[in-house]
Amino acid sequence: MMMINALKMFGKFVIVVVLIAFVVLGVIQLQKFATEPREQFLQGQMEARRVLVSGKVPGRIDRLFVHEGDVVFKDSLVAIISSPEIEAKKIQAQGALGAAQAQANKAKNGARHEDIAALKAMADRAQEAATLAKNTYDRVQKLFDEGVLPLQKRDEAETQMKASQSAADAAKAQYNQAVAGARSEDKAAANALVMQAQGANAEVDAYLEETKIRAPITGEVSLKLAEEGEVVGSGMPVIAVTDLDDAWAVFHLREDYLKNVSKGKKFNLQIPALDQKVEMEVAYIASVGDYATWRSSKESGGFDLKTFEVRMRPAKKVENLRPGMSVLLSVEDIQ
Repeated sequence: MMMINALKMFGKFVIVVVLIAFVVLGVIQLQKFATEPREQFLQGQMEARRVLVSGKVPGRIDRLFVHEGDVVFKDSLVAIISSPEIEAKKIQAQGALGAAQAQANKAKNGARHEDIAALKAMADRAQEAATLAKNTYDRVQKLFDEGVLPLQKRDEAETQMKASQSAADAAKAQYNQAVAGARSEDKAAANALVMQAQGANAEVDAYLEETKIRAPITGEVSLKLAEEGEVVGSGMPVIAVTDLDDAWAVFHLREDYLKNVSKGKKFNLQIPALDQKVEMEVAYIASVGDYATWRSSKESGGFDLKTFEVRMRPAKKVENLRPGMSVLLSVEDIQ
């Protein structure tokens, strides 16, 4: 019986000793945790290039081909705007171009073959009449020289000859003008009108092409700002596209932290969302700082400090890295 009681007492003693040991170890670990310096971090945030996609012409959105979260490629069609006004302008421009081209062709080709043939016939008849009048005058002049006819008859024959010749010259000039066509100045003016009409037509074509809104970059649709059927104005964004491959971390560092920060220097940054460290390189340091109330000049021995924006880009592509994620920079790395 005494042996059993002794064993029980010994067991209780062992349990008490173990509990005391656990308490002592806990106190030691707590003291160590409280006294050891913990790593300090500066928090930044991931950003990425974002482009607002819009069209140049106003109208109603006829089709919208993307949704938020979709991946779009550069120059891919994302929306179509319906604009009856521009389509009407296209018809007007085509009509003006056709009319100008017809005028230019008329100036280039000159008179019709039928008109030229008629003018030639008139010129031939006028020349024949002039030849007849010349022969008549020669006969009258011979008779006048012989004293058979009076001076009045000779003068009448001479006048008739000159008039017939003038008429023949005029008819021949009209024929030559028809054969030569329009003047060079008229042709140049007609061609200029064609170029003007072509320019107006090209302008309308450009506006029609602008009714097809295309993605300017490759990326992910992060925001949809309009819906099908809505009327949008000129330059009004339809969607926002974010290029996840063009990302950087943004920090706002006090100037007393910048002594060991320079462009091209690399740091290992902690990204809690991905539970990994990523090597990033300093790509940008703001040339002008902003005032901040980190330390006041009214404090004893203190002075005002400015903050500078610092951007760091990943050394290589990081999967699942997205804008808005927190990024941690160890204070020890920059001190």
